[in-house]
Amino acid sequence: MDFDLHGRAALVTGAGRRLGKAFAEALAAHGADVVIHYGRSAKLAEALARQLQEQGVRAVPLQADLADPHQAAALLDRAVEAFGEVHYLVNNASIFEPLGVMDTDPAAWRRHLDVNLTAPFLLSQAFARHRAGQPGAIVNLLDWRALRPGADHFPYTIAKAALAAMTRSLAVAFAPNVRVNGLALGAILPPPEAEGVHKPEIIRQVPAGRWGEVEEVCHALLFLLAGPEYVTGQIVHVDGGRHLV
Repeated sequence: MDFDLHGRAALVTGAGRRLGKAFAEALAAHGADVVIHYGRSAKLAEALARQLQEQGVRAVPLQADLADPHQAAALLDRAVEAFGEVHYLVNNASIFEPLGVMDTDPAAWRRHLDVNLTAPFLLSQAFARHRAGQPGAIVNLLDWRALRPGADHFPYTIAKAALAAMTRSLAVAFAPNVRVNGLALGAILPPPEAEGVHKPEIIRQVPAGRWGEVEEVCHALLFLLAGPEYVTGQIVHVDGGRHLV
């Protein structure tokens, strides 16, 4: 897909590593300037900024603890201060802890809601204010579990399910100028604790029968951000059909 994003700027949360890094690289490859949010991966974010700058786009790393609502709410304004205007918001940052229902204490519950739900809300609210009648696009990163919540990864799944509902609600609230869509992912990258290990048991229930490619997710992201402007309130599954079984 040949999207021309020159003259556009994007804020990607959690962009220092993993999928967030790939998103930032994909946006920059199509000409967009990128604000690289990070929590603790300062060296990775700074290295990525240098890499993207060498490609001829503007790239700025910004640190914020998204568990702190004050820092989350202020991040969009800091991105605007860096570039003057932000056209795209990618709410990618999240925490993913393997906690069951009975293992989830109030602290873990708050942790997941703060980062996976409250921060995207505050950033989206600030983004809509910033666009103020001008076109813009938000993509929230979800999970196939969000549409079929079970008991595993309980606080993570509940927060993502709420984020899916919020995606649709914000699409109505921010219309017609700001479009809001979601990407619900499946087996794309191993969890951080097993990074680099593609366990075969993870894809046994995936109809596509394989792991997804990072490039496939990036293509979907670009489509939702810069593709047809008549697409809003959609949750696109890039999970090989996992949510069906």
